[in-house]
Amino acid sequence: MPSSHSPSLLVVAERTLREKCKVPPGSRVLLAVSGGGDSMAMLHVMASLSNRLGLELHAHGVDHGLRLEAQAELEGARRLAQSLGVPFSSSRIAVLPGGNLQARARNQRFVALRQVAQTLSMSFVATAHHADDRAETVLIRLMRGSGPVGLAVLPPQAQDLLRPLICARRDDIRLHLERHRIQFAEDPSNKDPRYLRSRIRHHILPAISRESPGIVGHLNSLADRMLELDEANIVAPLGFTRSQAEALQRIIQRGCDGAEIALAGGWVLKLERKRIRPDSAAELP
Repeated sequence: MPSSHSPSLLVVAERTLREKCKVPPGSRVLLAVSGGGDSMAMLHVMASLSNRLGLELHAHGVDHGLRLEAQAELEGARRLAQSLGVPFSSSRIAVLPGGNLQARARNQRFVALRQVAQTLSMSFVATAHHADDRAETVLIRLMRGSGPVGLAVLPPQAQDLLRPLICARRDDIRLHLERHRIQFAEDPSNKDPRYLRSRIRHHILPAISRESPGIVGHLNSLADRMLELDEANIVAPLGFTRSQAEALQRIIQRGCDGAEIALAGGWVLKLERKRIRPDSAAELP
């Protein structure tokens, strides 16, 4: 008789890394940790899987300078990393008050994480996004009128980013934390109704779930389908393979000004840097 229990978080993460991300043995992975429940669970899971998958890990926390409690929370992450034998470091960035605060903080956090990854010669940066995060992001994009490309959010892997928990539900993560008695911090901004994501998480998505209990899975499937369309119908007509498109995105992220790339049919794409105003920052995962 098949089991009625959902797979453990370890099983879900291992399947994601092996089958969806195809992370090769010997990869060096920087774990983005904050002291919150999701990242603490990811730290514990990745440490448990590292020998089996042949991964070398380093945990890093970024203090945005927005909350006094952040340093204590990162200290909790350091203690867990130390108990698991995972090297830990942290850095502090300055996010100025103003509009789009969360989006700007995310942008600067990813910049900081990639800088650390480059300094430590890490192959990937892993974040603790899960299926509920992905469903929330799809809803946000739908509310903002995004097209197919905009709905292809939070894939298991995107260039140097890994999301080992993306196929797990929030409840699976909480169960893992309880089972292994892992202490974690709660960020009060996650419940602050001033932020759209918070309203979606605590009000809109639960209301939709009462009418459609499988909505989180449906929204994740929609994101997967949009990602497939992106790969099949958007990249190919430009003459790129997927690996070439990913390389192009890395070039753009690094700000290589004036680079020229030959496309199919004799076309040449020239890259020029464009300054983005802080109040127009895109919402990153």
